[in-house]
Amino acid sequence: MEEPEEEALEQEPIEEIPTEIKPRWWPAIIISACLAVVLTTIWSGSGDNQQERVLKTGGVLIISFVLLTIWVLIFSRFSKQLRLRILFSLIGAFALFGACFRFDQVSGNMVPIFEWRWAKRSLPEVADDRQSSSSTGLDSNSTQFSFPQFLGPTRDCKTPGPKLIADWESNPPEQMWRQDIGAAWSGFVVSANRAITQEQRGENEIVSCYDLLTGKMLWMHSNPGRYDTKIAGEGPRATPTIHKKNVYALGATGILNCLELETGKPVWQRNIASDAGLENDDEVDQTGASKKRNKAKEWGYSSSPLILEGKVIVSAGGESGKSLLAYNLDSGEPVWSGGNSRAGYSSAHTATIHGEEQVLIFNQEELTAHAPKTGSVIWSFEWKVGVPHVSMPVILNDNQILLSLGYGQGSKLVQVTKNEGSYSANELWSSRFMKAKFTNLVSHEGHIYGLDDGIFACINQEDGRRKWKDGRFGHGQILMRANHILVMAENGEVILIEASPEEQIELSRFAALDGKTWNPHTLVGEYLLVRNHREAACYKLPVTGTPKQK
Repeated sequence: MEEPEEEALEQEPIEEIPTEIKPRWWPAIIISACLAVVLTTIWSGSGDNQQERVLKTGGVLIISFVLLTIWVLIFSRFSKQLRLRILFSLIGAFALFGACFRFDQVSGNMVPIFEWRWAKRSLPEVADDRQSSSSTGLDSNSTQFSFPQFLGPTRDCKTPGPKLIADWESNPPEQMWRQDIGAAWSGFVVSANRAITQEQRGENEIVSCYDLLTGKMLWMHSNPGRYDTKIAGEGPRATPTIHKKNVYALGATGILNCLELETGKPVWQRNIASDAGLENDDEVDQTGASKKRNKAKEWGYSSSPLILEGKVIVSAGGESGKSLLAYNLDSGEPVWSGGNSRAGYSSAHTATIHGEEQVLIFNQEELTAHAPKTGSVIWSFEWKVGVPHVSMPVILNDNQILLSLGYGQGSKLVQVTKNEGSYSANELWSSRFMKAKFTNLVSHEGHIYGLDDGIFACINQEDGRRKWKDGRFGHGQILMRANHILVMAENGEVILIEASPEEQIELSRFAALDGKTWNPHTLVGEYLLVRNHREAACYKLPVTGTPKQK
């Protein structure tokens, strides 16, 4: 009998089952928690600058997205297959979005706006039968009233006319026409059946004339020139002015045209940038050195022409006494120039201060008053902050003027005093309760109404204290008739509000346009003209009573 072998057979090793690797979640939890804390801090703070909040929010979201992507692809411990699927899904989503959409512009609060890449517009052309118009079909409500300049007959957001019926549900506005239009931030001005505005068409700036009731294009005048940035938008910014038989229009590139109202034929033309001694950004001198930068063109020329005592007055922003320019109405020859302030985006306005007529302009650094006959500076009030000056000064009485800025700045009431023939301006109060970014404000019975950083509000004009703030309408525009305020909201809606210092009383609203609407609207008689950078429309509003001619 054989003895068993002393050496034990070596046993084969048992194969170990690999331990499942669990995902590492704590980095994602920390990133998400930090994001929540930062966003809460941004939006619960005491700051009034909505645009700054939006920009900070965008930056935080981008950083968080990048960190989470890095976590998913590198530190998450997800399987290789899952990480690849996530990576290719992200790439596909971005590629699909880029193929379908293009970045268009930003909203008033700096939120990006995208549009379909295949979106197209059919712009109207001059009609073959343009000599025929609807003037014979106009009723007395439109022919007795005109809207000859920016913000109405008196350039203060107030327009005369018949009383508006507040119930738009029972008496809905009637659409007269609605059609595509060339890009611009101009408004309409109206004389009888003619409605004039500005547009950008390709590489040309256009002054265009439409029939008020039909939208038919009666004529257009074209000049080479284009202004376009993603932040400021595309096209002319100023609203034309009608005076007697002529139209005066300033393009975004600085071309000032005088045209025949009836036909659109040119009477004269000036380049205010050249007249003010400003050069284009891309020009160089003979040595190759850059010429002086035209700071007034940072956001485009925006000064709606002012007609006064046989002169047309515009803001150019030149130095050496060429900030404000005046030209002869009939010939276009320079009459005077004055001031040294860089141009803002407000327009000139007349005011009677201590019994003396003056021309006011809210420049980038200050409010300046000029003598109408010589252009010399009479007095100024400094307000130097690094934000655009857009909103028009509000003339409260013969020695008080309200100024307002957006971007969290607020309003100031300025009092002008006269002592032995010399003027001075001092601040009576400042308030954070009315911040007009590029909307314009209106004064009514001791109160100021307007969009406070996109929200409708009312403040007491004696001390700047807020009465109420309600209604998120965005960065639009307002007009007033009698006791009604007509708001053109940024989203294209029109809202009718009663001017009450006690509370916000919304009466009616309707959707007039689609998309971002910054343009000032026009109310002439019972006809409401609205437009943005994509389309224009005319609506007949319900009215009551018989208008009286101003």
